[in-house]
Amino acid sequence: MGMVAQALITIDTEYSSGLFTGRGAADRAENFARSVACITPDGPAGITHKLKTFANHGLKAVFFVDPMPAMVWGIAAIEDVIGPIIDAGQDVQLHCHTEWLEIAGPDAVLKGRIGRNLKEFTFDEQCEIISYARDTLIAAGAPKPVAFRAGNYGANDDTLRALANTGIRYDSSHCPALMGKDASEIGLTENDRAPTLYEGIIEVPVGAIATIAGGLRHAQITALSLGEMTAALRHARDTGQASFTIVTHSFELINRRTLTLNKIVNSRFEGLCSAVAQMDRVEAGNYRDNPPLHGSASNPLSREPLPANPLRTGIRLAEQFASNTLYGAL
Repeated sequence: MGMVAQALITIDTEYSSGLFTGRGAADRAENFARSVACITPDGPAGITHKLKTFANHGLKAVFFVDPMPAMVWGIAAIEDVIGPIIDAGQDVQLHCHTEWLEIAGPDAVLKGRIGRNLKEFTFDEQCEIISYARDTLIAAGAPKPVAFRAGNYGANDDTLRALANTGIRYDSSHCPALMGKDASEIGLTENDRAPTLYEGIIEVPVGAIATIAGGLRHAQITALSLGEMTAALRHARDTGQASFTIVTHSFELINRRTLTLNKIVNSRFEGLCSAVAQMDRVEAGNYRDNPPLHGSASNPLSREPLPANPLRTGIRLAEQFASNTLYGAL
């Protein structure tokens, strides 16, 4: 029968610090509408749309929820995010954007210490931030999280040590295609693309494919075409990879400023769900019910990303041009 590959469809679910306008109830409602619910003239395109699509295809998924806005709007702001996910039977795990520390001001956790990325903080500070985020997520109705992803992938080795210190076993902040100052600085390399035990944590990297220029491109709904994502999943299955992680966001199917549904990206998302549901020896997974396996695969091919393909690349470039022209940036 061959090995079954796990498709981890992960949704970074978050209010936008960039769209923050104030501390009032109306400000929070507006941010929720643009970043979480994603209400458009064509209907909702945020988490309820994703939940419905997953249900229609019988898929599991992982919602990495950021509870940091509770510092500004209170715990109810996070309850409104988590409630529908829990009701739909999907997996809630922990996300964390430290940009909210500056918005929250001197009364926030760390009493005035700010930074865009978690990696900018000391180990002790990261422990405090992660503990606050974990406790807030639980207070808002989520089970105790076992997995984490840093906002902006902005983690380092201290982040993993802090996660281990706070009882979180899995991390998915290492993005082999996006590393360095503006992303992950975890001490792994672009060749570390399989779940790996590192710094006391099982690191589950974001998926990647090879590019024509010789680099890597990350597996995100807005970064790869449907053909590239499905080819990457088949490649993972056929080369003995235990899992392949794909990233999207609660707001990624719309232009958040115009509240316009991006029909090209939405078609990718719905096509991906349909493909995973039908693909032989590929099954959707999560961290709650069937967490990713780690360890070196015996097949050396499993260490290689999906090779670049000029036709698939050309289709994606054409789609990206059409998407940007018709719908603009997110």
